Amino acid sequence: MILWIILIPLLGAAFNGLLFASGLWKKVLKGDEHTEKRIVSLVGCGVVLVSALISTALFTKLLSMEPGQRRIIQELFVWIPSGSFTVSFDFLFDTLSCIMALVVTWIGFLIHVYSTGYMHDDRAYAKYFMYLNIFIFFMLVLVLGNSFPLMFVGWEGVGLASYLLIGFWYENPDNADAGRKAFVVNRIGDFGFLLGIFLIFYVFGSVGYQEVFGKALDPVFMSGVPAAVITAIALLLFVGAVGKSAQIPLYVWLPDAMAGPTPVSALIHAATMVTAGAYMVARCSAIFSQSATAQMVVVTVAVLTSFLAATIALTQNDIKKVLAYSTISQLGYMFMGIGVGAYTAGLFHLVTHAFFKALLFLGSGSVIHALSGEQDIRHMGGLRKYIPTTAITFLIGTLAIAGVPLLSGFFSKDGILGQVYDRGYALHWLLALITVVLTAVYMVRLYLLTFEGKTRMTEEVKHHVHESPFSMTIPLMILAVLSIFGGYLGVPEFMGELVGIHGSNLFDKFVSPAILLDNFVSTGHHLLDHETLLILSIAAAATGIVIAYYLYSVKPGTADKIAADRNIEPLYNLSYNKWYVDELYDYIIVQPFRYLSNLAAWFDTKFIDGAVNGVANILREAALTLQAAQTGVLRSYATLMAVGALAILVFIVLWQKF
Repeated sequence: MILWIILIPLLGAAFNGLLFASGLWKKVLKGDEHTEKRIVSLVGCGVVLVSALISTALFTKLLSMEPGQRRIIQELFVWIPSGSFTVSFDFLFDTLSCIMALVVTWIGFLIHVYSTGYMHDDRAYAKYFMYLNIFIFFMLVLVLGNSFPLMFVGWEGVGLASYLLIGFWYENPDNADAGRKAFVVNRIGDFGFLLGIFLIFYVFGSVGYQEVFGKALDPVFMSGVPAAVITAIALLLFVGAVGKSAQIPLYVWLPDAMAGPTPVSALIHAATMVTAGAYMVARCSAIFSQSATAQMVVVTVAVLTSFLAATIALTQNDIKKVLAYSTISQLGYMFMGIGVGAYTAGLFHLVTHAFFKALLFLGSGSVIHALSGEQDIRHMGGLRKYIPTTAITFLIGTLAIAGVPLLSGFFSKDGILGQVYDRGYALHWLLALITVVLTAVYMVRLYLLTFEGKTRMTEEVKHHVHESPFSMTIPLMILAVLSIFGGYLGVPEFMGELVGIHGSNLFDKFVSPAILLDNFVSTGHHLLDHETLLILSIAAAATGIVIAYYLYSVKPGTADKIAADRNIEPLYNLSYNKWYVDELYDYIIVQPFRYLSNLAAWFDTKFIDGAVNGVANILREAALTLQAAQTGVLRSYATLMAVGALAILVFIVLWQKF
């Protein structure tokens, strides 16, 4: 059964790719594009739906098992036999991979359905769905593989598929550059991940999950492993996660990934690729929990990433760019939870984030679709009366990500903040709390400038504004419902007691058996109790909402005046220009490497190729000279032979004499 979850999307990709993307059936259908797109849509969406249904069936099977036994392994064959070293081609369906499979397939299915409307007029419709199915296939390989090499296959496959999807409209050079940037930056992280796998094999003698994690939890075995080595393994794995999940310093690819179609942005940002790093670190909890240094690095990088991305999102005007930096910031929250050892809290935010971020990205796509491609929020405004369904659902997503009480983002984000504080990271908690304020500010700003106030659209654009078709709005409605109620699956225990929800934190109880070690160590007495932390978190979100509402609704134009203040303008420019990180990378990395590449090319051309070509030229000239002696006259040949013989004779005589 597990194998079919993975294979069915691949079969869909093969069907659409071989029969339609290749143009094979164009003659059969006699140019009937409508029929062709209907078949492509049914196959492309249907295969992901089947995978989702099978994942759901296996989920129910896990529920019927005892909590400690919730694991299904499908062994297929020995993949790499090499003496005592073997790697099996096995798939694992436990409570952790189950959650990931459900998120990938069900959210992926909604995005596929949405794409049927958004991409309907694209000439490469079949190719697009082929790429989407390939992406889902590799993502499922990543989360269901039962060994590090198999995870790495999915890891690299997702990178390849994302390159194809981000650069889907490659006719535009900027889109092609964005695809290449994502590919190259991710390769940096992947190199660290691969080194981590090599070191795991060196230390543990295996790359299978059960063998590695079993030894990592064995005190006798670990007593013989230096702490520095475990830290090195954890940090190398984290480098891979930093690249894939867009954390400092490898986050720069993700905002540029907005060059792809909006459903691709939703797929990459919400439910799949960017969460792979968080999943990998959580899967390796037995390793990360052995190194306090590695955990400190993870949580520090996470909180700095979250804060930095939030400050950039404050001033961006591209609707998708705001959401892109929002994704980077929210990924930081996931790694905060995972970094402090609260793995289930971080994973629960991964799930809720999939709901509201997919909703927000698809909502932005609906806006762009309605405005015929416009993405600048300065040219929007007042859209609520034109596209009410999109506006209402987008507002729900905005409030969820802002952390408004009783919505999904409130439970998951506040659960992480509480864990960060409880586990002794008070300064990290404070910076994360400030980020909550910033999140509410930039998200409410985005909603108000897009849907409320006076319209700033041109008359031509206003004339063509329309609500999206049902194929696009129905996924929005479903995701809106999940964004409202999804958080009740994982209400933290202390919150459940406060709001009267009994039997809370179902998510934690389900997933925790797959988390092999949770090293929670209480730091003792804290200045703030859970109730106070909750109040402060709610107050932070409310503060951000009030600030944004005042600046962009009550007193519109005030924000521009503040930005123009000579004391504030330098900070505004830093934020607007994304802290000049891309320019810095270009100056210290891209340009020097480009110079070295040009220097190497010059040396290769002038010296290496010059030497080879010089020898060839000498031989050619010698051949041409000797060619002149080939006259075909016998007398000339006899004369030359006589001269040669005489020269040899003279040489011998002189040699003997001297």
